[in-house]
Amino acid sequence: MKTVTVIAAITMLSVSLFALVSCGQNDAENALSFSIADKIDALIYANYVGQNQNGGNNQSPSVNGQDALVLSLTDGLQVRSGKGTSYASLGTLDKGDMVSFIALEDGWYKTVYKERTAYVSANASYTTIYRMDTSNEKVESVIAVGKSLLGYPYVWGSQRYHWGNGVLNPSFVKGEFDCSALTQYAYYKGAGVILDVTTRTQVKQGVKVAREDLRRGDLMFFTNSSRYNLSGVERVGHVAIYLGNNYILHTASDHAVIEQISAKRWSYFIEARRVLA
Repeated sequence: MKTVTVIAAITMLSVSLFALVSCGQNDAENALSFSIADKIDALIYANYVGQNQNGGNNQSPSVNGQDALVLSLTDGLQVRSGKGTSYASLGTLDKGDMVSFIALEDGWYKTVYKERTAYVSANASYTTIYRMDTSNEKVESVIAVGKSLLGYPYVWGSQRYHWGNGVLNPSFVKGEFDCSALTQYAYYKGAGVILDVTTRTQVKQGVKVAREDLRRGDLMFFTNSSRYNLSGVERVGHVAIYLGNNYILHTASDHAVIEQISAKRWSYFIEARRVLA
């Protein structure tokens, strides 16, 4: 049965996946199109993950040491609960946003959104596959947790998963995160790392990292318009997880998302901290 499934997948892929469009102008130098062979490798790995690792819904397959993600090429791309436009929308992606790639099924990319199985169109006008280098197991575990939270709404002052010391908060509301609540949750659930409860205390943890030495999994701290003119630690108003290739995973003013660091956000950058070696 597994052999038949793989053969069917190879046949389908060889017929329908001869090309993918390149990314938008800002992303072109970093995006890598999948060849047919890459697609087959990724699908086989995704099937393995699904059968052997509790459904594999909290991570993207790592293909040849790289993380495979689905990159939106348009604004307002629907994330749906099933493989078809008749299925309910779970949210939308803007141009440049990314979600996990799990598998290609019937012209739809299988992914994870708000901790549930979801799908986005594999039409080359709307999406393509993007790859970036992976890091060590602990870093990838943290990022996998973060990717499972994509789409959850930003809730300012949301309840923390724990009190900054590993003692769980009974009032925690699953699916509600502000920026520092999301990083605290992802690092604790992914690698057992205990982060404090706010950006202004998390920025004191770990080891300071120069901008030119940023690595996947580092925490990046920014100011914002309301804190820009403050001094010291009071300037810190936002935190994100660095993924590489100028991308971050964070929750900002709308929902948890993977997106590029804009020029404006870079102008707000304060420092980075490494809490995982």
